[in-house]
Amino acid sequence: MKDGFFRVAAATPPVRAAGVEENVRQIEKLIRQGAEEGCGLVCFPELAVTGYTCGDLFRDRALLKAGEQALARLLEATRDLDILCAVGVPVAWEGALYNCAALFHRGRLLGLPAKSCIPNYSEFYEARHFTPAPAQAAEVTFAGQRTFLGRGLLFPCENVEGLTVGAELCEDLWGACPPSGALARNGATVIVNPSCSDETIGKAEYRRDLVKMWSGHLLCAYVYADAGPGESTTDMVFAGHDLIAENGTVLGESQLFTHGLVTADIDLERLAQERRRMNTWQEQRDPAVVRVPFRYEEETLARFQPRRAFAKTPFVPQDQAGLESRCQLILTMQAQGLATRLSHIGCKSAVIGLSGGLDSTLALLVTVRAFDSLGLDRKGVHAVSMPCFGTTGRTKSNAQKIAQELGADFREVSIEKAVRQHFLDIGQEEASLDVTYENSQARERTQVLMDLSNRLGGIVIGTGDLSELALGWATYNGDHMSMYGVNASIPKTLVRHLVRYEAQRVGGPLGEALFDVLDTPVSPELLPPKDGEIAQKTEELVGPYELHDFFLYYLLRFGFAPGKIYRMACQAFAGEYSPAVVKKWLSAFYRRFFTQQFKRSCLPDGPKVGSVTLSPRGDWRMPSDASWELWRQEIDGLSQ
Repeated sequence: MKDGFFRVAAATPPVRAAGVEENVRQIEKLIRQGAEEGCGLVCFPELAVTGYTCGDLFRDRALLKAGEQALARLLEATRDLDILCAVGVPVAWEGALYNCAALFHRGRLLGLPAKSCIPNYSEFYEARHFTPAPAQAAEVTFAGQRTFLGRGLLFPCENVEGLTVGAELCEDLWGACPPSGALARNGATVIVNPSCSDETIGKAEYRRDLVKMWSGHLLCAYVYADAGPGESTTDMVFAGHDLIAENGTVLGESQLFTHGLVTADIDLERLAQERRRMNTWQEQRDPAVVRVPFRYEEETLARFQPRRAFAKTPFVPQDQAGLESRCQLILTMQAQGLATRLSHIGCKSAVIGLSGGLDSTLALLVTVRAFDSLGLDRKGVHAVSMPCFGTTGRTKSNAQKIAQELGADFREVSIEKAVRQHFLDIGQEEASLDVTYENSQARERTQVLMDLSNRLGGIVIGTGDLSELALGWATYNGDHMSMYGVNASIPKTLVRHLVRYEAQRVGGPLGEALFDVLDTPVSPELLPPKDGEIAQKTEELVGPYELHDFFLYYLLRFGFAPGKIYRMACQAFAGEYSPAVVKKWLSAFYRRFFTQQFKRSCLPDGPKVGSVTLSPRGDWRMPSDASWELWRQEIDGLSQ
């Protein structure tokens, strides 16, 4: 498949108890539909061939024989289809009856994983008919083919990297030690579960949470196919609750009491990266598993086109309720990190360079929260405006208004005179608007803050965010340096939402000022304004932060290659940025990310908030002189 994406399906056909012929026709119909939709795997419910609710008819040889013969016909009928299928069927072997999932591909019966946990409580009485899976897989003949029956069966694909399929059945998932745990530890990345779980009040929510969390626990994709309307309703009702989950996220879900297919594109590369990252994952392997390989036609793989959707802002929750609760939690975490540091050193004073921009505004909001949590006077928060050549009236006014509305101490220290003297000292022409012109201002501001913190007995609060650190968009030993960086793991796209959340929460004059900060172009204000307006706009220089945050997330969180990130970004931002623009800024991102590592190698302390951060002491350890040539070559070779 392409970029590690692989399409799977959970299917609920209309069935009738003991209606074998019609059941198999409906199963074949959905298999063909799945193949037409580009699925590489489709899972059907438990005992789908015969129906689950046959009761004591499972003792009847006629039903068991009909089920075996029907499966043989299904194998022959799907010989032309390049799709792996998992279909529930009863299997009689050596005097016992097993509840199995028949896994087959292009007419070949690969194996018969059997159910291990046989429920015999409440409405379930499977132990009346079925025997738990044999501890060791055994060779059997079924549906006219030699195959394996039992537990510990794995089905690795020889030509799709990262695809190994394992199976468990219904109650296996609900038991104390699901077989899928051992299967996943031994390499299964996709677990199929043919199930027949009756519906009761509240069970759908529990089932959804169970599948979702188990997929996260196993770092796998989980395909759960549930029996639906058509099973006998003598004592139970079946809703056909199909679910597809990947690493703790539900990708696909059916409506209750419906038939048909639910499909989703899973990301096998993402799962592999997660397992490599979690070093404990490689422990406790079992050498006793049986591996039955299969392979897809190369033409089928070449034809596949991923259709998974990607959020443009992966750092930001997509639903409003989730966003609000996340913002509250993040602000609390930032404040708690700072509060702990202040308490540890016995400090009651904090100094912040407040520019009237997004990052320093967020840092001030967090610092005030930290002081409140410690019961400290907000006047101990010293917000310092340090106007110079690029400062505009708008940002300066907002800085003063926000500090005063929050009850912090606000003071202004103009650095123009000091910077001009510095230019004279080092022979810098003021008319030369070069990097020295800009960085001299940034470093002078840091000196003012450091010296003020000494005089006031406080610490300097860092304002730089994760996006700036990734791009190296900070002056070395200027705004790059502080005594505690509260925004160090907050990307720019999330900074906006945090400030907006606070603006909406507090309202009034403070809220108005915060909204105006949100409307102000992102800028370091190191170059003179034009007609009183900001002339130096960061995103015109380094590129859109929404693109850079997208690149950053998938590089750091999953280690994806530039080509995959590029194609994902083109899909996510289709209609907003052309492929040529995406490629341009992707190249700029990688160049800056590699060349600016030296700034990240000596970052101040700061709290980790999300799964992606760049602390050199924790999550990201990279040599400052690493070459980016491999990544540059791949980006240069991308077609637009």
